[in-house]
Amino acid sequence: MSSLGTRYMGIPLANPVIAGASDLTANVDSIRRIEEAGAGAVVLKSLFEEQLQAESLLLEEDLQAGESISPEMSHLYPKVQHGGPKEHLMWVKKSKAAVKIPVIASLNAVSKATWVEYARALADQGVDGLELNFFATPRDFDTDGARVEAEQVEALTEVRKAVRIPLAVKLSVFYSNPLHFLRRLDEAGINAFVLFNRFFQPDVDPESESIVMPMNYSTAADSRLPLRFAGLVYGRVTADVCASTGVATAADAAKMILAGAAAVQVVTALYRTGMKAITQIRDGLSAWMDKKSYASIDAFRGKLSAKNAKDPWAYTRAQYAKMLLGRKDWAEARKG
Repeated sequence: MSSLGTRYMGIPLANPVIAGASDLTANVDSIRRIEEAGAGAVVLKSLFEEQLQAESLLLEEDLQAGESISPEMSHLYPKVQHGGPKEHLMWVKKSKAAVKIPVIASLNAVSKATWVEYARALADQGVDGLELNFFATPRDFDTDGARVEAEQVEALTEVRKAVRIPLAVKLSVFYSNPLHFLRRLDEAGINAFVLFNRFFQPDVDPESESIVMPMNYSTAADSRLPLRFAGLVYGRVTADVCASTGVATAADAAKMILAGAAAVQVVTALYRTGMKAITQIRDGLSAWMDKKSYASIDAFRGKLSAKNAKDPWAYTRAQYAKMLLGRKDWAEARKG
């Protein structure tokens, strides 16, 4: 029987199926169910610095509102400085103690100082690794791409100095040359890349003439972008690659590993079919490996990467032109 054991971020995993950060990884009971379903690891719901800032602002407003009634009213509220990430950190520690599978914390920070502060605090809870969420969604016309990348590399460098646990970076696709940026992060000492972060996208309801924020579940077609980049970077960077977005079946997982991924993250599949999706992907991958006579994950990881593929254009846009030319030739042949 094939072995599903692998390593991700330098962490031994029983299998490459990881439950990605979401509301489903936000409480101990669901994390236990994720472990029971057979996940190789779990990424806890993120600590968001912006959320903490918003909560502190609301608390400050409540304090000021109380003081406008009576100066003594402020004593009914907790001190602002007692807010912050403490509740999240306590939950992270409790979650880590509740399961035996590797537990990876997740962090979304804003400033370099808080990246370091919160990374240290999360590492102190005994987690096996830390996933940093770097995002560069276009927001204004004045910030250029070089500045965004420089700030993120600097933040990673400082976090790498501050903590000893393995680090992963979960990236968006909003970079002019993602491959160049991946190499910069790799040189800065990252242990893994998660490709890619899936952001909530706004929509417009024409009936109510309002902006709405629907759940943006991934589809099978969405998996092609992380698959492309997994294939492009395999063997060309030191860090591992974890494919995220559009992974819902054992076939999806097999594709990603063939391209070069060390592991896959699943979220949408858990929302659609429940925790059994983990079991189905894990067992289905094992059955596929047995069918193909692969004794281990390493036996086929990266087999179809750009580095190893027979077609040198398989992961580049030149393949598009080649495909069109091929169709033209085929059409001409049919006419003849």
